[in-house]
Amino acid sequence: MAALTTADTATADTATAGGTTADAATQPAAPASGGPKQARSRVTRRHLLEAAVSCLAEQGWAGSTVAVVAERAGVSRGAAQHHFRTREELFTAAVEYMAEERSTALRDLFPHGAAEADRADVVAALIDMYTGPMFRAALQLWVAASHEEQLRPRVAELEARVGRETHRIAVELLGADESVPGVRETVQGLLDMARGLGLANVITDDTARRARVVAQWARILDVVLA
Repeated sequence: MAALTTADTATADTATAGGTTADAATQPAAPASGGPKQARSRVTRRHLLEAAVSCLAEQGWAGSTVAVVAERAGVSRGAAQHHFRTREELFTAAVEYMAEERSTALRDLFPHGAAEADRADVVAALIDMYTGPMFRAALQLWVAASHEEQLRPRVAELEARVGRETHRIAVELLGADESVPGVRETVQGLLDMARGLGLANVITDDTARRARVVAQWARILDVVLA
């Protein structure tokens, strides 16, 4: 490499002293993480997941195909299959995505955790996780998995993973010490009860009875977790 001349050196020193160099001034800005193509891909994937949950909740497993989901998401079937190779992969991913969204929303309701959370509010929020489109979609997936061999392993794994995460959130927000005998079973009993209320709510509006159950479980937890 040729050595810098005195003039070259002076020019370089002047530029550096000014805070920039000519190279730095003309350097293009770094592209956004992932780039526009990857950003569009993420948006498409999210639309497919949200459409899949809506289809499952409203039309059940039999009426929910990749083509139906793609149409609802506003993308081609080919685009859908680019993201999800099989129907089973699409719908299990969709339910897991919505479960993660609900878990995040639940934590956001109580940003300071058990320290400032009203126990009855936590119980009500946990029970609300088992109502609405996400739970209805999951229910349709469980029923389908009960008689579809290729779907069953995926759903069993998903159910275990989501169940562990929900239990972890419940323990965290209730301020439960599971080293105390009976506490873990009480928390799990609350979640099992919440799922039962969710099933009852599929057919009829169970809001009034649910409010009484929430109040009673809050009292039970006050005693058990004291």
